[in-house]
Parts: sequence; C-alpha cells; structure tokens
Amino acid sequence: MARPDPYLVGIDVGSSKVGVLIGQRGDAGGVEVVGKGLAPNRGTRRGNIVNVEQTVDALKQAAEEAEVMAGVEISRAYVGIAGSDVRSINSRAIVSVSRRDREITRQDVKRALDAAQAAALPADREVLHAVPQEFVVDDQGGINEPVGMLASRLEVAVHLVTGNGARTKTLQTCVNRAGIEVVELVFEPLATATAVLTPDERELSVLLIDVGGGGTEYSLFAEGAVQHSAVLPIGASHFTSDLAMVLRTPFAEAERLKTRYGCCLESLIDEDQGVTVTAVAGGPKRLVPRRQLCEILQPRAEELLTLIRDDLARNGWDDALRGGVVLTGGGAKLDGLLEIAQQLFGATVRYGMPRGLGGLVDVINSPTWASASGLLLYGLVAEEHRGRARRQPFTVKRMIDKVRGVFSDLL
Repeated sequence: MARPDPYLVGIDVGSSKVGVLIGQRGDAGGVEVVGKGLAPNRGTRRGNIVNVEQTVDALKQAAEEAEVMAGVEISRAYVGIAGSDVRSINSRAIVSVSRRDREITRQDVKRALDAAQAAALPADREVLHAVPQEFVVDDQGGINEPVGMLASRLEVAVHLVTGNGARTKTLQTCVNRAGIEVVELVFEPLATATAVLTPDERELSVLLIDVGGGGTEYSLFAEGAVQHSAVLPIGASHFTSDLAMVLRTPFAEAERLKTRYGCCLESLIDEDQGVTVTAVAGGPKRLVPRRQLCEILQPRAEELLTLIRDDLARNGWDDALRGGVVLTGGGAKLDGLLEIAQQLFGATVRYGMPRGLGGLVDVINSPTWASASGLLLYGLVAEEHRGRARRQPFTVKRMIDKVRGVFSDLL
C-alpha cells in the first residue's frame, strides 16, 4: 500500500499576493509548518486572474521561497479559490423512502443528495462544494445519519458553492504551469474556517469575514454547518485606491500611508498628527493631518461591513450572531475595522488567527495566513478520508462524508 505524502501544501492565490505554506505530518497526526513563501501578485484583480504569466511568476516565486525554507520540493497542493464570480446557494430536496417497510437505506440517502445537487445552474457554472446541513426524516430535523430510521420521506438541506467553469480552469492552469498539481480547489472561507473558528462558535452562529486584497469573502456558520456564504468585490486595495485618488498620490505611496498610518475610526486618533504625502509625477511633498486619512478610509469600511450586514438581513441572519464575528485576511489588520464591526453587528468581534498547527507557527501568526493554514488542515483530513476509503468497504457514512467534503470532521 502506498504511503501518504509526508508533506502537505496550501496555496492562497490572492489579488495582491500569493501565499504558500508547506506542512509536514507530525507523529501525533497533526501538521507542523516547515516552510512559507509570499510573493506579490499583479496578475489578479478582484480575485480573478487577468494576467496568466504574472500569476504564474508569483506562484513560482512564493513556492520557491517556501521550498528553500522547508528544504523540500513540492509537487501538489490544495489551492484556495475565491473571487467575485463565486456564488453560493442553499438547496433542498425531498425523496420518498423506497422500501415497503419504510426503513431509510443508503440508496435513499444517495438519491436525496443527488437531487439536492441537481439545482438549476447556468451552463458556465460548476459545483465546487456540496455541504449537507441537515437531514429531515418526515418532520424531524437536525439529523446527521438517517439510515435505519423509519419514515415515508427523506429531505436534505445542502449548501452549494459554485464557480465560473472557465475561471476555475484558468486558476488550475496557472498552478499547473508553475509545476504544481492541483489536488483540490477549496472555497477559501470554508478552508479559513477550519483554522480560525472553534466548534462552539460554529454551533452558536458565527460570521467569518475574510478581507482580501481585491474582495471580501464571508460565511455564516450555525448548528455546526455553513448556512450562508458570499463574496463582495470590495477589498483592501479599494481602501488604498481611495487614498490614492483623494490625496492624488501614487498607489504605492497610498499603500504605505494605509499600512503605517491608516485608521478607519476617527475616535481612535488621539492627536492630529501630520503625515507627509508624496504627490503624483514627482510633485512637491505636503503635510496632511492623519485625521484626513481616517475621513477617507472610514466611509469605505462602513460601506463594506454594512453591505455584509444587509445581505445577512435579507437571508434571515441579521439577529443571530451569538458566536460573534471573526475578522481575518490581510485587510482585516486596518486599525478601527474591528471596532466598526462591533458597532454595526452588535456582537463581539475578534481577529481570526491560525490555530491547530505546529512547527513555525510564530511566522504565520497573522490573519494574512489564515486561508493557507486552513488549506493545510483541510488537506490533512481530506487525505485521511481517502486513506480510509482505500482500506474500508463502502458505507453510507463514507458516502455522506464524501459529499460533505471534510468540513464536518474539522468542527
């Protein structure tokens, strides 16, 4: 029997950077981080690839940096996928129980799951994940394993994540051209959740917000399963663009100002500190109050979080965040964003830091590495599933796990 690869690789292809993490299987069954690589990415915009060559170069650069640190050569990876074209819907399906004695069999479960995934989708879209939320046996809900129960009908609720088929293939092509095989594409909020959320938060209902460079992905978890997820085409680069346009300064200078002096909540600025701003095209430098940066950044932060709150309200989740809000992603580090989220959602808010890993955890102790860390944990459980599938006979539980992916095992 072939031995599992001792190394796992997670690749986060973002709008502004590519992050690569290499993990080694530990003796106790966990993952120890042994290498990381980070490279700027100018080949994507709003989470979508607009220049293949630049994206491939960024992938190669980040992979080589991680390989040098780990002292190994990587060949396959779990790759995160996001972008404004990703769509998520909840689907339900009902089937009648086939046996005369009304005992639910594995064939009934399979028919229900297949029917739930047969939602009418445009021809250019494909299902990335189908995550069962619950089974309903007649009128009894909240069931994870319905086989053997007696009923006349079986219903299943499934969370479907879909992507644009052409753009999905473009991402796979870029990774392959960088010399890396794509083991699986994973919707980034679901991967990130495995690294930053606790089981209690998932049960109570928690909102995970991942602020990336070109977009913001968010997912709401309740009763142990994902209930709603979406992507907004607003990210950290839009904060930078606002500064560049209003202050008439180059984008690189605006990024420096945001990173060093940026704050999106005026009440957090104690004094009217002066900030030197470089003009476009070599014009004279000028001094502007730091408060002016805040006046530019705060409306964008409020817009972003308000759009998320309104979307939750439209889907019936506006007053259910008993588990709070978790902010992650590189853009989440902007001063004041956490406090604005507390005000708008009326819930406790914390930063989502990677957890559940060993090794060089000090070098990835930042929201920036949450997605790549989640991909390592996802890959660990996914490969354990495949190993069990080769050793064990077919069972209904295994079939459900396959459709569910690995998310239930990461609670």
